Amino acid sequence: MRKSEFTESQIVATLKQVEAGRQVKDVCREFGISEATYYVWKSKYGGMDASDVQRLRDVEAGHAELKRMYPELAMENHALKDLIAKKL
Repeated sequence: MRKSEFTESQIVATLKQVEAGRQVKDVCREFGISEATYYVWKSKYGGMDASDVQRLRDVEAGHAELKRMYPELAMENHALKDLIAKKL
């Protein structure tokens, strides 16, 4: 996945500007993003603070690590079960 050129705090600040009453098209023009990008950000980060976004990133990173670990452990478990079955 491509790394965004905007930090989490910039994304949250953009969302807060629209919540404060500015027009979506004006904010998008100022930051150089499309309205579609704004609404994707809003669906993902809407109602969050910068600290909440960082916590979300940490949780997603931990989840990705677990998803990488599971296949390896499952294969090792299966191999051990096969070995035990052959010994019996």
